Amino acid sequence: QVQVVESGGGLVQPGGSLRLSCVASGSIFSINAMGWYRQAPGKERELVAAITSGGSTTYADSVKGRFTISRDNAKNTVDLQMNSLKPEDTAVYYCNLNYRRNAGVVQYNFWGQGTQVTVSS
Repeated sequence: QVQVVESGGGLVQPGGSLRLSCVASGSIFSINAMGWYRQAPGKERELVAAITSGGSTTYADSVKGRFTISRDNAKNTVDLQMNSLKPEDTAVYYCNLNYRRNAGVVQYNFWGQGTQVTVSS
């Protein structure tokens, strides 16, 4: 079975930093991309940042210049360095894995359980 383990969430004051980590394992043939999404109470889940196996990155406009996503392809790990955190960054952050189970073209998605990030004074 595929597993995604997230860590690094917590409580931080405005202006502080956190580093989220996500490790994928299991029946994975290859990874197309990994990313971080977040969902605040009463709001829809939104993309925060994503990175492909080739290193191409995407960021939400609200986090550009503050967050940095990186991968370790050999270890199926993706990190999200979050700096200059704001109260509006408060949300549950979810790691997403987009992968293939074999050499075919079919893609699959798997979500982590989520980790809480709270930015408050």
